[in-house]
Amino acid sequence: MTQVVVSIGGGELSPRVLELVEEEATIIAADSGLDHAVKVGLRPGALVGDLDSISAAGRMWAYAHDVAIRELPVDKDATDTELALAQAAAVEGATDLLLLGGAGDRLDHTLGVLIALGAPVLGRLQSVRALVGETRVHVVHPGRWVELVEEPAGTTFSVFALHGPCRGVDVREARWPLRQAELLPGSALGVSNLTSSVRDRATRISVAEGVLTVVIP
Repeated sequence: MTQVVVSIGGGELSPRVLELVEEEATIIAADSGLDHAVKVGLRPGALVGDLDSISAAGRMWAYAHDVAIRELPVDKDATDTELALAQAAAVEGATDLLLLGGAGDRLDHTLGVLIALGAPVLGRLQSVRALVGETRVHVVHPGRWVELVEEPAGTTFSVFALHGPCRGVDVREARWPLRQAELLPGSALGVSNLTSSVRDRATRISVAEGVLTVVIP
């Protein structure tokens, strides 16, 4: 498997990111995401965006470390996060995507990130997940599933249809299971569930149609 990591702006990264990033991962920074990545000890190999928020020190670090820089105009129809995710999806052999971002104080920014993680181009990857602040996110495409094996029993999680209707939603080994359910945008049916309290029976989530977002606050 090949892990691709995208580091975005929005605030400092959680120290936990170093536990999640594999040694041979390809790391792409979106604008000031390079500053945050370098601060926790990561070494991006690529930088993409309009570069309107990266620090001068960050630029110098990129030049000094031969980072592949793709600078784009400020006036564009895609966010820096979207551009970085598209570049990550195009990495040869990529199977797993991990997005890293700070919690920040911009709700619109956070919503934009969650929406970008549902892009159809990411559907070919085996896993799509994110750590935003301390919040964990999994995005599940049809034919894929996620097992919350690392979460302690009784961990709160929610599932949302952020990208359109989701049909055939299965949530197994949870306090409130779902079987072939339909979730519509705006539905609160999947909010505040709990992972399994039965040992060695991890909560498993899948969807037959649509793109499902799993949030572990």
